[in-house]
Amino acid sequence: MKTANLPHANEVSLDHSGHFVADPDAARAALEALGFTVTPFSAQVQPDPQTGEPRLTGTGNICVMLPEGYIEVLVHTADTPIGREFLAALDHRAGLHLAAFGVADAAARHTELSAAGHNMRPLVHFSRDVETETGVENAAFTVARLAAGVMPEGRVQILTHHNEAAMWQPRWTTHANGAQSLQAILLSSPVPAETAARFSRFLDRPAEPHGVGLRIPLDRGALEILPEDDANALVGSAVDPGCSCFVGLRIGLADVSVLENRPGTHWVDGSLALPFDPALGSGVWLFDPT
Repeated sequence: MKTANLPHANEVSLDHSGHFVADPDAARAALEALGFTVTPFSAQVQPDPQTGEPRLTGTGNICVMLPEGYIEVLVHTADTPIGREFLAALDHRAGLHLAAFGVADAAARHTELSAAGHNMRPLVHFSRDVETETGVENAAFTVARLAAGVMPEGRVQILTHHNEAAMWQPRWTTHANGAQSLQAILLSSPVPAETAARFSRFLDRPAEPHGVGLRIPLDRGALEILPEDDANALVGSAVDPGCSCFVGLRIGLADVSVLENRPGTHWVDGSLALPFDPALGSGVWLFDPT
């Protein structure tokens, strides 16, 4: 059955974003100060190929679960290939390094992308135990990821959720600030047409003109690609000079007035803009009324 977070066949949704941070407690405090409800910390695991026993992947997370999509904040947990990749990205800068897109069958899409010539990592199955109000459930995912370095922006992946109820629990999807949806991930690019073309090929969705930049609309959510100078002006600083990178999140709120008096907020083309707290790295929130 299709829901807001389980796409139909042939659909692509914006599933979640990923902040890489050093201090999950500081990140939690920054998110809660904005009125977000934040989940407990959870270490990610996958089956050991020899024994089948769960082992640490190298990262763990806290999340802001929205009714549509979510925001993931990742930290290091173990010396594994993924853990070392994480630390290398974090050493470069804290902030947004991940974009994940939802599909109905990540395994089938992995096969299609590989056949089309995309450099893919092996298909993986991740899981983590999640506390619910009635006990513990396993949140499981099938994930298809591009090889490291294919996308200069960071980790780009598609996935399929196998236990939506474990992830999107009502107690975590209700927020004091009225947050409803992850509407877009913003990118800064010195050459927006090139960045858009790469993501269009991966997502099998065309880019279209959007303001000063380009936009790739999905069946739910979108990518917005801004020229670097415009992205710098929006963020208030250069996030990764000369490189295409993730620089912001567009969030749908029931009532943006709950945040408009916060220090640093300002209106940009009908959206309430607010730079990320330093605990979340460099970047900007755009809050839109829904």
